[in-house]
Amino acid sequence: MLSTSFRSTALTALAALCLAPGLTAQSNPPASDTPAPQGQFEGRVDVNEVLLDVLVTDRQGNVIVGLDKNDFKVSEDGKPVELTGLTFYSNRRLVEASPALAARGVAPDQIPEDRYFILFLEDQKSASADAPELLTSQLDAGRRARDWVRKGLLRNDWVAVVSYDQKLKVHQDFTRDRVALQQAIADAVKGKDDDGNWPSRIEGTEGPSLRAGLPRGNDLREETGTIYDAVRLLAEASGPITGRKNLLLFTNGFAGRVDTFGQYQPDQRYYPEMSRALNGNNVAVYTIDLTPAGTEHTLSQFMNQLADDTGGRYFYNFTNFNTPLTQIAEENSGYYLLSYRTEKPAGEKGFQEVQVQTANPEFRVRARKGYDYGS
Repeated sequence: MLSTSFRSTALTALAALCLAPGLTAQSNPPASDTPAPQGQFEGRVDVNEVLLDVLVTDRQGNVIVGLDKNDFKVSEDGKPVELTGLTFYSNRRLVEASPALAARGVAPDQIPEDRYFILFLEDQKSASADAPELLTSQLDAGRRARDWVRKGLLRNDWVAVVSYDQKLKVHQDFTRDRVALQQAIADAVKGKDDDGNWPSRIEGTEGPSLRAGLPRGNDLREETGTIYDAVRLLAEASGPITGRKNLLLFTNGFAGRVDTFGQYQPDQRYYPEMSRALNGNNVAVYTIDLTPAGTEHTLSQFMNQLADDTGGRYFYNFTNFNTPLTQIAEENSGYYLLSYRTEKPAGEKGFQEVQVQTANPEFRVRARKGYDYGS
């Protein structure tokens, strides 16, 4: 296995953890008086190809390259599945050729893939009276994010900037314009309105777009009454964009409840649908805690769950916001697209959990928890 410190993220053709167009297979037993073997499924089945993007790093966050199908262990409900394909995608070119890497399909002339980042700031001004430190953290997060945009973005990075304060605001659609992004981050930190998602703001947009998939005009306010709704709609709007999308969520947690055991539970009226939308549209959430380092709070459980459920990561107790921004970019410099086929009874709907591991237990793996199936 080969490790390298070349970094940042890759997005790809063919999204992750989603179902490719399903193939319907007819199971027609031959005309015979011989009964079917006990336990054999008879009838129509949907045969689907599952596409799963997987980040693999070492303990320092360096992307591991050169793995093949034998280096992964994928299972559904504890039962191993056979991988039918594996491709490595990166947003960087290799500096030089390597026979070992070439044998595993990694070449220096491979075209770098685009990366997609959505900076999402939950406005803390309304909470500043009771917790002024949250507003201070918000201001610092904005300052560090502008610095990251100015110094850390690569030429194939697309970034969008949104915020939430009683409604979803899109301050900047996906762009590579660093000046526009820095202004959008400043507007988000100040809580400036975004002038609405009117058709005139979408027409003529080049490249990928969130606005194109979001409700128009006043409908955006009406349909984002909760931050859960806002995240769900963002995920759905990003669905047509091929590849992994990274949602960098600056927050101190969403509203929910604490159960009798003192454990925080997200709002079940909204969380399941939001989580499915994120997984189904290949959006990994990186929750970045605005609560000052060293402060314990029950909402941290939710933030960890959201990141874990979507193949992202929860950041807390860091020195400054440059730490999560840098680490997110570095660990997203390359990923593996795994594929395999699965059968489900025709017409059945549900959510299938997936477990992904590597043969080397020292590697760290980030992948989605599963996928929706059925129409």
